Amino acid sequence: MINFLLQLQAAGSALRVHAVRFGPGQELLGSLQAFVEERRLRAPFVITCVGSVTRATLRLANATATNTNEVLQLSGRYEIVSLVGTLNSDAHLHISLADAQGATVGGHVLGGLEVFTTAEVVVGDAVDLHFSREPDPRTGFPELVVLTRSEVERAA
Repeated sequence: MINFLLQLQAAGSALRVHAVRFGPGQELLGSLQAFVEERRLRAPFVITCVGSVTRATLRLANATATNTNEVLQLSGRYEIVSLVGTLNSDAHLHISLADAQGATVGGHVLGGLEVFTTAEVVVGDAVDLHFSREPDPRTGFPELVVLTRSEVERAA
């Protein structure tokens, strides 16, 4: 555990910040992934997001790698009260949404996030790092792997 923490401390990076707005009807996850690809970001993550959606598909906390059917399909008007996560090609995002009464629901974003009025997103890119995902036999899910740019270049 100590070695792991030391590796994380050694993986510091400069930060480049991007801001983007998505409009009504756009699918937020796919639009963010296209934004990241177009700009060739290698260690992107969501800094903040405000907006609203009319649809969302979320995987709930009870899901496992072998039982991924704990899925919630939402339809209606929801405020985005939080969106966090990494945006590499296998994005890992979690979202919290509030309905008209202020009740919140959240989970792992599977897609289907249809923007209602706006989605204003600030995206960070750790320019000296590279994010990827590899299967983790302990969880059964593809988990984050953080490499420095120099490690990626040496491996190429």
